[in-house]
Amino acid sequence: MPNLKVLFIASVYPRFETDLEVPWLRASVSYLKKAGCEITIIAPSYKGLKKHEIDGVKVHRFRYAPAKLEFLTHDEGAPSKIARNPFLQLLAIPYVIFGSLKTLSLCRKLKPEIIHVHWPFPHAFMAFFAKFFCRRTKVMLTFYSAELLLAKKKKWIRPILKSFIKRADRVIAISSFARDTVKNIYNRDIEILPYGTTFNSEVGNSKELPQQEGKFRVLFVGRHIERKGIEYLIKAATTLDSEKFQIRIVGGGDLTEKLRKQAEEEAPEQVIFLGKLSKEDLEKEYQNANCFVLPAIVDSKGDTEGLGVVLIEAVEYGVPIIASDVGGIPDVVIDKKTGLLVPEKNPQALAAAIKELSENKALQKAIALGASEHVKQYFSWDVIVEKQLNSYDIVCNHSKNSSSLG
Repeated sequence: MPNLKVLFIASVYPRFETDLEVPWLRASVSYLKKAGCEITIIAPSYKGLKKHEIDGVKVHRFRYAPAKLEFLTHDEGAPSKIARNPFLQLLAIPYVIFGSLKTLSLCRKLKPEIIHVHWPFPHAFMAFFAKFFCRRTKVMLTFYSAELLLAKKKKWIRPILKSFIKRADRVIAISSFARDTVKNIYNRDIEILPYGTTFNSEVGNSKELPQQEGKFRVLFVGRHIERKGIEYLIKAATTLDSEKFQIRIVGGGDLTEKLRKQAEEEAPEQVIFLGKLSKEDLEKEYQNANCFVLPAIVDSKGDTEGLGVVLIEAVEYGVPIIASDVGGIPDVVIDKKTGLLVPEKNPQALAAAIKELSENKALQKAIALGASEHVKQYFSWDVIVEKQLNSYDIVCNHSKNSSSLG
C-alpha cells in the first residue's frame, strides 16, 4: 500500500546500525518500507538515547527516567530485569505516561493511518490513549508470548489485555501458540503472521552436510537466558562421546558464566563457548554445523519461545534442527518431517535425538529438505510482507472482519 503511514510502537528497537536487537522486527520494517509504507518507530530511550535513524527509518525515543535508569528494556527482557530487582517496577508508571504522550504527539503530527503495537502490554495503553484524540487512526496489535505468559502469572493483567484485544481493529499473533493463548483471553479472529530469517543465505537445501571425518558439530545460537534451556544441552553433552561430538554455543547473556562453570564441571571436552560472533563468523558456524539445537523451556517466570526465529535461520543454511516441544516452536519443527522435537528439560531425550541424527544421514537430508520447503511456504519474507500489507488494507478499509466475536 504505497504512502501508507504506520506508526510502530515497540519496547525494543536497534540503538545503532550494528545493534543485533530484534533483527526480525528490523527486517520487517525494512521490507514494508520497500513496499512503499512510510514507517516511523516509537521506542523507549536507552540511557538517554535520543531520536535517530536506522536503515533510513526514523526512530523516536521517549525518555522515562534519568539516563542512568533507562535500562528497563534492551539487552534482556524487562520481566527478567524486574525479577532480579523488583524496584524497577516503579519505572513502569513514567514509562507508560511518557510513552503515551510521545505517541499522541507523533500521532497528531504525522497523522498515521495505523498504530501497529508490538508487545501490547503495556504498549497498547499508549496506542489507545493516542487513538482517543486521533479517532481516525486504527490500532493493530501483534502478540509474541512474553506478555501473554505474564498474564497467566499476574492475574490482574488478564482483564487489561482482554480490553485491548476486544478494542483493537486487528490482532496478530506470531505463532499458533500465541494465537491460542490470545483467544483464551478473548475469543476473536486472530491472524497468524510470523517472522522470517534475517540472513540472506543462498545455501538452502542445496547445502552439502559436513563430512563426518571429525566430530559431529552441534550448534546453539542465542541469548544465554533461562528460557533457552542451555543447561539441559550441557547435561545432554555429558552422555555424548567427547571423541565423536562437540557442542558449540554462540552468544552471551547473564547466565554465560554460570553455564561456563557448569560445562567445565560436567562436560569440559564436549562443550565450547564461542561468545558473540560477527555475522561472517556466525555464517561459518552454520555452514560447518551438522545440526542445530534449541533446547528451549518454559522458564521460572512462565516465559518461553514465541516462535524460534533462530530455527528458521538454521534451516536457511540447510542445517537439520532439533528443538523442544514448547511455545511456538512446533510451527517450525514438525517432528520427523522438518526436524526432531523433544520434551523440554529432558537431557536424555535431547542426547538421544542428537545421536539418532548423527547416525542417520538419510534422516539428516530428509528433514533438512522438508524444513527448507516448509520455511519457503510459511516463513519467506515475500509471503509475510504480502500478508502484512493485506492486514493493513483490511484495517484501512474499516473491515471489522478481524474484530468479530468468537
